[in-house]
Amino acid sequence: MEDLDRRVREDLAKISYATREWNFSREHDGQRVLDVAVIGAGQGGIATCFGLMRRGISNVCMFDRAPEGGEGPWITFARMLTLRTPKYVTGPDLGIPSLTPQSWFEAKYGAQAWRDLDKISRQDWQAYLDWVRDVLNLPVRNEHNLLDLDWQDDLVMLTFRCATGEEKKVRARKVVLATGIEGGGKWYIPEFISENLPANRYAHTSATIDFAALKNKRIGVLGAGASAFDNAATALEAGAARVDLCLRRKEIPSVNPYRWMENAGFLSYFSELPDLVRWRFMRRIYALNQPPPQDTFWRCRRHENFAFHVGTPWTGVRMERNEVVVTTPKGKMRFDFLVVGTGFLIDMAQRPELARLAPHVALWRDEFTPPTDEESTLLGSYPYLGAKFQFLPKDSADPLAPMLAAIHNFTFSATPSMGLSGASISAMRFGVEKLTFGIGRDLFVEDGERHLQSLVDYNVEELVSLDPPG
Repeated sequence: MEDLDRRVREDLAKISYATREWNFSREHDGQRVLDVAVIGAGQGGIATCFGLMRRGISNVCMFDRAPEGGEGPWITFARMLTLRTPKYVTGPDLGIPSLTPQSWFEAKYGAQAWRDLDKISRQDWQAYLDWVRDVLNLPVRNEHNLLDLDWQDDLVMLTFRCATGEEKKVRARKVVLATGIEGGGKWYIPEFISENLPANRYAHTSATIDFAALKNKRIGVLGAGASAFDNAATALEAGAARVDLCLRRKEIPSVNPYRWMENAGFLSYFSELPDLVRWRFMRRIYALNQPPPQDTFWRCRRHENFAFHVGTPWTGVRMERNEVVVTTPKGKMRFDFLVVGTGFLIDMAQRPELARLAPHVALWRDEFTPPTDEESTLLGSYPYLGAKFQFLPKDSADPLAPMLAAIHNFTFSATPSMGLSGASISAMRFGVEKLTFGIGRDLFVEDGERHLQSLVDYNVEELVSLDPPG
């Protein structure tokens, strides 16, 4: 690992041309103003921060609500054994060979171990991300929970709550939201569950679950996605008496559109397509959904006390004596505990830090009317972004329009506008390139006159002698 660390530094030194800081520093009330504040220090935040520094924008800081090492889902609520992404996919390395997952894995475990590897474990992925952050010396402030975004004196004012409970104000010219899957809304639990059951009888797949306490219990799982199967498998491995997984679809999804999307054409240029074509792409992708990986499916099926039920949506729940009774079109099912894998809701108003902005942000339903029979309430709820991942106003005359332009949405909710990006390993490098180019462009153009004056004032002589040496 020490050899690899040295190689990373040597590689970056070889390509360090034009990466020195070029921005003009700013202060406000005696406090230095950040050029970019990155919210989230998981894989998307790390890649963004590194990408900005590669463009000579180093007055940057990441902020994450988790303690160091706990950023992202990998050692918290992710319950898969390995990543769902093939091992050859790269991301936070941004094309630097010594920074790739393969280089890290081989340095840690050996080249043969990499050849024998199927997919990277989630624990190793977290360790890899920690290493990337450390070897690149990326700035991060942990245990900073973003409470609010405001616009003051042509700067974004960010309010954080720190681990001590105190509130801290930070000003920035630009903000990148790299808050992952749920960054555009909240995890979703159907109201017929949350309103009819006590809180200790159900949990979303994203929640902290005491699986040891579910030993010898009957577990009902709702959902067809990989996370539903991951949680079912975890419950089975913890000794659940029985696990029944129910899904609305008539069959479990089998085609993974992500594998098709992993080509440079789609990953680079999807956002350049006309609205109608982007809409049709997304309707197709969302209709296919993402199936559980084969190994995840077999992880459940190897247990005789596991069953899945297609065409079995839950239509109601209630407590009866000490049991959870679930109503389905095929009859009633009885459980001790429910695990709900119903994904997330795209609704910025559900995010406290975005509540101020939500009424002003243009959504797809505000900007695009699909043809008859091609409607989608879900897609219409996503933010309609500009070419640099920036929010756009519903009304161009909105006084908050400049603030929206300064906030770049690198979360999963960027997908209909920008394609796979910050919340996807396979698209990260392509998304970061577009994002950081756009941010750098805005910063340079805003200070164009100052850069011109810098050139006018430049007087470093290169020709210092008219006489030949000797």
